[in-house]
Amino acid sequence: MPKDLHNNKPQPINPVNPINQSTNQPINYLRGMSVEIKNLTKIYGEQKAVNDISFTVGKGEIVGFLGPNGAGKSTTMKIVTGYLLPDAGQVSVCGLDVLQQPLETKKKIGYLPESNPLYHEMYVREYLDFIADVHQIKNKKARIEEVIEQVGLTPESKKRVGQLSKGYKQRVGLAAALLHEPEVLILDEQTTGLDPNQIIEIRELIKKMGNNKTVLFSSHILQEVEAICDRVVIINKGVLVANDKLSELRKKSSGDSTIKVSFKEAIEAEWLKRLNAVKSVNRINPNEWELVTTDPNDAKRQLLELSLQQNLNIVSLQSGGQSLEEVFRSLTGARTEEQENR
Repeated sequence: MPKDLHNNKPQPINPVNPINQSTNQPINYLRGMSVEIKNLTKIYGEQKAVNDISFTVGKGEIVGFLGPNGAGKSTTMKIVTGYLLPDAGQVSVCGLDVLQQPLETKKKIGYLPESNPLYHEMYVREYLDFIADVHQIKNKKARIEEVIEQVGLTPESKKRVGQLSKGYKQRVGLAAALLHEPEVLILDEQTTGLDPNQIIEIRELIKKMGNNKTVLFSSHILQEVEAICDRVVIINKGVLVANDKLSELRKKSSGDSTIKVSFKEAIEAEWLKRLNAVKSVNRINPNEWELVTTDPNDAKRQLLELSLQQNLNIVSLQSGGQSLEEVFRSLTGARTEEQENR
């Protein structure tokens, strides 16, 4: 057992107060934390895979856990779920210490690892029946039918697992994770290898799960994170670099913002390039333009002045802000294609 792991009772970490996108209501942290991670460290040889990170996930919250390959996301998730021991730090799930009460915490967690291990020779219901027995679920037949319907497995439920598409195999893994009605869902790269339609379907399932469960999920698909999460936690080289709502991250992260403007008339790029607040101009079509600026408000003011001076009609004017991809790159030190080509 690692030293000094339980000498002190973990203290709640002061988290961000995000909005639950499912209900558009503030998440009430007075209800308690579903996941608390404090000063977590995991070392492999000379490498610190996870380096003294701390964050919390509140009840009913959907949190995206992001980072480049090898950043420490999967290692952190495996420690939270009890599959790995930490070298230092404290982790609790629903108020239970993961190391001191491993079986009790596992009852609270539904875990879908990136590899999604399944018994391919089993039929779908046979596999879920096996998982139900592991969890000692009462009225298991009714619960199996309920979860099959919940994750949209009904059309393929009479097949062997090995006969299913990857999308439906992911549904089987999600069904197994949900079968014992856990309070917390831990999903590691749950849409890896899926086609766009399958990604959307799994995304919608996760959003539904977030109505009454706590969800911590990792993904390389940043649009997916933007679509469903309340907050993002970003880790890089084992170190926590961000823990905030997306809107706040965009404000805090250094970088440029975008503005999309549409005119009724076709205009020349030179008119837009002359605006002091505009750094660069990208033509979407003769009437629609995307502008890069460090001061969106000043750029909008100058656009309105231009429209009056040149007798132009602005059809739409929208602030794009920084995309999650831009924020992610700035926080993890990733280089853009433009930077690589310089």
